[in-house]
Amino acid sequence: MSQTTLLEEVVQWSKDTCRLEVKSVLPKLISMHYKTESWEERIHVLKIITDMFLPHLSLSELEDECFSKVLPKVGKMFNTLMEEITNQVGGLSIQNTEIHSLLRNILQVMVQVLEVLSGCVRHVCSFEEAPALDSIRSLPSCILKVLRNTFQHCKESGEVYCGRLSLVGDLLQGLFKEAYSLQKGLMGLMDRISLENTASEDDVSDIITVIHSLLDICSVISNLDIALHANTWKFIIKQCVKYGSLVEERLRHGDITSCLCDDLLASFHSCLELAEQISQAGPQQVAHSPEYKLFQKTTKMCRFFANTLVHYIKEFKAFLSKSCRRFHQLYLQIVSKFPPSLCSPVLPSPLSEELNGAVLVPMDALLSQLLPLRPFAESVLNPSQHLSPETELPHCLLLVSVMGQFPSHPEEALQLWCDGSHFPEDTPRLPLFRALFQSFRRSCTERRVPVLLPGVMMKGQAQGNVTLHHHVCVMLCACVASLPPEHFPLLERSLLEAVLQPDTQTALLATDVWCFIARYGTAELCLHHGLLTAQLVKSCGGESYQLSHLSLLLRRMVFLMTPEHQMELVERFPPSQDDNLPVWCHILLRALSHDARQRVEADIITLTNTTVTNWQKAGCKLGQLDKVNIALLSLLMVVRGVSPEAECESSALTIISQLWVAMCPSQIHPSIQCTLKLLLSMSAILVKSFDPQVICQALVCVGAMISEKCPDDLLLAALDFLASLGKSQVLPRLSDLFGALLAERSWLINQHALEAFAHFAEVTNHEEVISQSLSSEDTKNKVVNFLSKTINAQETVETRLERLRLETPVLERHNTILETNEETAAEVSVASTGDDQSTTDTEPCPKRARQETSDEEEYSRYLQTAESALRALQTLVEGRATDTPVPPPHWVTSRLQELQTLITHISTANPPNR
Repeated sequence: MSQTTLLEEVVQWSKDTCRLEVKSVLPKLISMHYKTESWEERIHVLKIITDMFLPHLSLSELEDECFSKVLPKVGKMFNTLMEEITNQVGGLSIQNTEIHSLLRNILQVMVQVLEVLSGCVRHVCSFEEAPALDSIRSLPSCILKVLRNTFQHCKESGEVYCGRLSLVGDLLQGLFKEAYSLQKGLMGLMDRISLENTASEDDVSDIITVIHSLLDICSVISNLDIALHANTWKFIIKQCVKYGSLVEERLRHGDITSCLCDDLLASFHSCLELAEQISQAGPQQVAHSPEYKLFQKTTKMCRFFANTLVHYIKEFKAFLSKSCRRFHQLYLQIVSKFPPSLCSPVLPSPLSEELNGAVLVPMDALLSQLLPLRPFAESVLNPSQHLSPETELPHCLLLVSVMGQFPSHPEEALQLWCDGSHFPEDTPRLPLFRALFQSFRRSCTERRVPVLLPGVMMKGQAQGNVTLHHHVCVMLCACVASLPPEHFPLLERSLLEAVLQPDTQTALLATDVWCFIARYGTAELCLHHGLLTAQLVKSCGGESYQLSHLSLLLRRMVFLMTPEHQMELVERFPPSQDDNLPVWCHILLRALSHDARQRVEADIITLTNTTVTNWQKAGCKLGQLDKVNIALLSLLMVVRGVSPEAECESSALTIISQLWVAMCPSQIHPSIQCTLKLLLSMSAILVKSFDPQVICQALVCVGAMISEKCPDDLLLAALDFLASLGKSQVLPRLSDLFGALLAERSWLINQHALEAFAHFAEVTNHEEVISQSLSSEDTKNKVVNFLSKTINAQETVETRLERLRLETPVLERHNTILETNEETAAEVSVASTGDDQSTTDTEPCPKRARQETSDEEEYSRYLQTAESALRALQTLVEGRATDTPVPPPHWVTSRLQELQTLITHISTANPPNR
């Protein structure tokens, strides 16, 4: 019987005949399917097999009698059809009817192949009993290969058919629908299958193949159909969890999690794009726009992918060590697109809240699952990682979130994050607190904006926004409050490192946390930390950022000490000793108890008076000014006291007056600039008690400072002094000095000059000084604008943000230079100490152009003192002559004549050397 005759006869058979002849006819039909060359005939034979004879095979016979023999050939045929489309599609056009017809026929055959495979799936599912995997082994593998090729073809159809897609669009749509239905049926079939723990190696391999094949399909269909994409992922995760112990060691965990991360990010970015489109349309159109409905669907996909990723990590975290870096990057990428990140888009509140609930909330659950994993901690705490500017703040917030989750995790997690790496063979890992301070320091732009975060909810108060500093400080203190004692040494080391680095706000954050420890710890702990800090302050040599930060810490800690412990601080560092003055010149005396304060004030006054007297007796040598300056800095803390004792104030006035007379206005040496700054600061506080001659001498020095272009800090002290003269009767030179400082080009000096002049103008009765100071029209306009709070030009938000971003690397380079210089100086100091111990106690050399003998230096010093006194007297006489008609006392003239006689006598007694 020929093939044609057999086919014609078989199609006429009834179900009963087919059932009776299945054993004899099915092999012939399968052989015909192998030998037939025509696609149409081959698909015709295939449909006869599956429609008429397959239903009469038992479940146990399907694989051996039919599937294993037919389906491999079906897969090859489908691949051939795909290749034929690729070869012929170039000639497709509406005019070329032959190619057009050929391609449509091929697509129709492909649809029929999918229908045949769907029929096979339906037949297997029709059995009441769940099929064993070995009874249908060839079916899933064949279907998955066909599905992948089909979906890939549909995805690339725009490129494959170019502008001729409309000629086959209806068939492609049908092809996709049939593939969709086939995959749905296959997943339903696989759900019915169950493997025991004793399953064979082949069965496990088949399940693994199904999971990985569907994973590959996921990457193809991600942009084709949302529902299919989601259902495929649900099935993959369900199968992984269902056969966990059987497949966990053979799953491509890295590929699965990577695809989940990619799909989550793709959906998330789609949501952001849609949200921006919706926000541009206006708030009235949000609820009714088609973009909003698509936004809601995409948001659901985001939530699905995020929750799915969390679920998968929870089930297989032991196998995800290589993926932890990817999870870290995912967290940073997502958080960077939400406020307060500076690169987050501005979205309407309803859209932002939806997206927050869908994506940001699951990130907390993600972090909770990852927190116990050492590879994740190693990725987050890696000391050599390089983050982009956009992810610096998210990284800082990640570390804060890690701290917030410690209470819900065992001690091992806390130890993993807080202890850092210990051994050379360990992957380098920073302690959490050190990493947090470093990350906070790198978030420089965000701190300067400043970005705002939701504050802690307080009972009876509305939740407000707080700065990054406030947020990190609160979370750090909350973590420290519950920290086990064994972690405190590393915490204290991290705090000290943060205080000793150059970024002031980072040091301030560490100081806040340190003071929290001192306040809520024991009084003995506070004393211990205070004494250590005082010793560090004492050991700092000269001005440095470390000294500035340590002195701030010490100043605040003294407030937290008990009166008894404050007295112990005084006993350990008695102010009566020179080497302890560096400690007391940084402590606010109002922080001390009454007894401690009285003793400190008395000791500082006595020591300062002795130091100044000894300096004057030694000939006022420039090389000995350092000791005087340290004493004056301590005296400044006494003068700044809220209500110093009358005796202390009187003693301070005497000391300051003596030093002003010794200052030479014609020679403002760099070595005495610090002295002048301290004298100006104290004079500004005690100005009401000074004699006019002293004020005149100070003004002469200020004028010399301005003409000599002294450093800014010295000019700022001079401005404070000028601002305090509002009620003084000494008016000469004031208008000239204010006018010169108001005309300064430095924005810092100019701003403080405006503030100082405004303060002076508020309290003074001398209108002529005000008018004379505003000699130029430009200065007058600046003062008027400042007093009226007029803003000439205001930056836009975007311009300011861009400026801050450009300034950030400049500040970072400056801090790096400071650190590098300090390290170099420390190394040189250590080396020099080892080479020559005798140099440590030598007196610093005075800064002068040439070496002078001791006698010459004394001559110069005494002449400068006399000249300063005479010029101050000249200013006083001239000022009185212009302000009031009252002449100076009659004895002034006779005293001047006596001085002139004395000068003549000195000149004739000591003729100059020829």
